[in-house]
Amino acid sequence: MISGAARRQGAAEARLFAGEGAKVVIADILDAEGQRLEAEIAETGGQCLYVHLDVSSEEDWRKAVAATVSRFRKMDILVNNAGIFPPVPLEETSEELWDQVMDINGKGVFLGTKHVIPEMRKAGGGSIINISSTAGLVGSSQAPAYSASKGAVRLLTKSTAIQYAAENIRANSVHPGIIETGMTLSTVLADEASRRERIERTPLGRIGVPGDVAYGVLFLASDESSFMTGSELVIDGGRTVR
Repeated sequence: MISGAARRQGAAEARLFAGEGAKVVIADILDAEGQRLEAEIAETGGQCLYVHLDVSSEEDWRKAVAATVSRFRKMDILVNNAGIFPPVPLEETSEELWDQVMDINGKGVFLGTKHVIPEMRKAGGGSIINISSTAGLVGSSQAPAYSASKGAVRLLTKSTAIQYAAENIRANSVHPGIIETGMTLSTVLADEASRRERIERTPLGRIGVPGDVAYGVLFLASDESSFMTGSELVIDGGRTVR
C-alpha cells in the first residue's frame, strides 16, 4: 500500500512497484485520479486496487487495510508517502495550519503503521517505508511546521524499527531533497531564480525527479535491504552534505 499515490511521487512509486510485479494498493483522497491510475496499471498487466484514504482518519485506515487484505490476502509493504508542504514562516503559521500539517504528515504515518503491523505480523514480517524529507534532518526557515512534522516521522521510524525488529518487521525513512513535482513547481521551484539557486546548492547539479526517490523506496521494500532497519536513506543530490 502506498498512501498519497494518486499522483506525483506516490504515483511514480506505484507504477514502479507494479512494474516489478508487486500487487499495489493506491490509497488517496483523490478518487478520480486514483481510479485512473488503477486502470492504467491494470491495462499494462499489473495487479492494482484503489482505496479512498484520508491518512488522518483512523477509520479510513481500518477500511483501507481491510480492503487490501480482502483483495490480496496479506499486506507486507507500506509506503507512508502522503504529505503536504505549506511554505509558511513561523509567525504566519496559524494553529489550524500547524494541526493540519501534523495530522497529515505525522499522525498519518502513526496511524498507517499502527494498522498494518498486525497484518505484517500475520504475514511473517514486512517493510514500512516512511517518506520524511531533508527538512526532517536540517532546519528550514521557509516551512517550520513541515520540518517539525518530518522530524517526527524520522524518529517514529526509529522507534518502530526497534519495537518490531524481533518480528521481522522493518522500518526505514527516506529523505528526499528538492524533487520536481507539482507541489514543488508551485512553491520552491516556482520561478527560474529559485530553481537556479537550488541547483547551485546541489553538488550533483540538478533537481531530483520522482524516479530518483521511487527506486530508493523500492530498494527498502525489497529483500535486498533485509539487513536495514531504522535507517535514513537520503536522496538529495548531496545537498545536505554541505
